Amino acid sequence: MTELALPAETERAASASEWRALVSIAVPVVIVQIGLMLMGVVDTLMIGHVSAPALASVALGNLYFYNVIVLAMGALMALDPLVSQGVGARDHAAITRAVQRGVMLACVFAVAMVLPMLPAASVLRLFRQPVEVVPAAATYLHISAASVLPFLLFVVLRQSLQALGRLTPIVITMVAANALNVGLNWVLIFGHLGAPAMGVAGSAWATVVSRWAMLVVLLALAWRDLSPHLGTLDRASRELRPLGRMLALGIPIGVQQFLEVSAFGAVGLLTGTFGARQVAAYQIALNLAALTFMVPFGVAAAAAVRVGHAVGAVDVARARRAARIAYTIAGTFMSATAIVFLTLPRELASLYTTDVELVALTAALIPIAGIFQVFDGAQTVGAGVLRGLGDTRVPLIAMLSGYWLIGVPVSVVLGFYSGLGSRGMWYGFVAGLASVAIFLLMRVRTLFRRGVSRISLETPV
Repeated sequence: MTELALPAETERAASASEWRALVSIAVPVVIVQIGLMLMGVVDTLMIGHVSAPALASVALGNLYFYNVIVLAMGALMALDPLVSQGVGARDHAAITRAVQRGVMLACVFAVAMVLPMLPAASVLRLFRQPVEVVPAAATYLHISAASVLPFLLFVVLRQSLQALGRLTPIVITMVAANALNVGLNWVLIFGHLGAPAMGVAGSAWATVVSRWAMLVVLLALAWRDLSPHLGTLDRASRELRPLGRMLALGIPIGVQQFLEVSAFGAVGLLTGTFGARQVAAYQIALNLAALTFMVPFGVAAAAAVRVGHAVGAVDVARARRAARIAYTIAGTFMSATAIVFLTLPRELASLYTTDVELVALTAALIPIAGIFQVFDGAQTVGAGVLRGLGDTRVPLIAMLSGYWLIGVPVSVVLGFYSGLGSRGMWYGFVAGLASVAIFLLMRVRTLFRRGVSRISLETPV
């Protein structure tokens, strides 16, 4: 493939067009991601008004749940390059096979992901979590296991529709699911409308019902777009070798996601050794950071789609342009929110709780989150660009090195041996995410210099 230089005026017009195209995908994706995140935020906000131990129980339950299913969620992101490159190449059959294989893998993953949730209480005790928190956290997980299948199927449909450019049904679904979740939390946690006050268990049941509703509503709203790919089973979709190649493409993405989430989860578990309030502070600060992270995550998803479209159309210049614009958008947004985190930590913490000690503990962590989220935005955009290019294996090295060979060891040293406590652990996030962001940026630059090509499951990945 060759890349021709464009006149300055033409390049500006092409960049403006790419900005519009990327933003038109990113904004709905961000809304959807924030919607997914808000379900956890609402659970935390509402259960926080019951008690600090109840908040800590839901916090640990959510950490455990996402640490378990993140591998499957990430593996299903193999749909990003497969569907988007198929769209760019106008290859309808390839799109259909990718979507159907995604559904099959989601069903298999659902069974595998439920199993680690069953011994939750024993695992949490093994990691020395507060005694008063473990039983409720295990109950939350056992109930939440009923939502794994619809959640993973929703991921398949979401990734496919994003790549197809059909985003409105996903946005409507998320708005409806969040409204349902708020209402069910109000009823089931506190015992309104004649229902018993179920506390932590009520929060879990609200989430389960909302996730099943997400799947049903999205299928209903997007059936016109999905029926050409789901209406009739393609015999080629059942072939084992291409399924294996899809796993070979997707598993490294899943492991990347697992390494990141498990690093945050490991630090969360270690924080639990300091007490229930420190766990609650960790969760509140992490919720804030995760909420702002949804913007670069959405931009990264849009970058994967736009880069994949360009690769499918054999247009390297457009792929390069999409990557550059994605980095610019994410970097600008995360720098702005970092300023807010650095200047208003106590005010942000007070949104979650009126407990004076908990506010103080949380306010000490929020400024550190403001620093590391800039690097977090850069690394997720880099990962998104690389997914669009079909490169999933090399970034795995960056995640392993950055999170577990740099980030977690720094967290342990500063947390337990420097006197900084939970604040020291969060500085490990800064070190780990910065190293990953730099590595992935270098990888993106290297691949664009070498040239890129479309991937196919019908031949070895």
